[in-house]
Amino acid sequence: MKTWGRWAFGLLTLSVTVTGLAYLWMKYFLVTDDPFAVVNHPWQGFMLAAHVILSPGLILVFGTLLNSHILEKLGARKTQNRKSGVVALATFFVMTGTGYLLQVVTSPLLMQTLVAAHVVSGGMFSLVYVVHLVVSVRLSRVQLVRRAEAA
Repeated sequence: MKTWGRWAFGLLTLSVTVTGLAYLWMKYFLVTDDPFAVVNHPWQGFMLAAHVILSPGLILVFGTLLNSHILEKLGARKTQNRKSGVVALATFFVMTGTGYLLQVVTSPLLMQTLVAAHVVSGGMFSLVYVVHLVVSVRLSRVQLVRRAEAA
């Protein structure tokens, strides 16, 4: 996997996560005093727009990682850090699917279900991706130490 891909995916994941959490907080946890207000916070629309605009970039970079990293690791017999990678992959697909469906669904019950699934899968993806990165860094350091000791 190329360095630019790792950095782009990490930064886009961070950006999409932050804008998603900010929008979630503004829409569902803030309450405005103005009875005529359409939004609970002045930045609510911007956070939603940023979240929706950044998400296709995340999906695009995910496609490059799918080709250069994920399929290679899934095809390997023994791979370290596989569990967090598989969970991140599964939650990414749920997060992406629910995110797109949220934009076209009109049924209130289905909308609530999709919002819940999107928030849970997005939160899980973000957490598991961080775990995946931390474990990968630790495994890389262990391999470097072993190579240095062998030399």
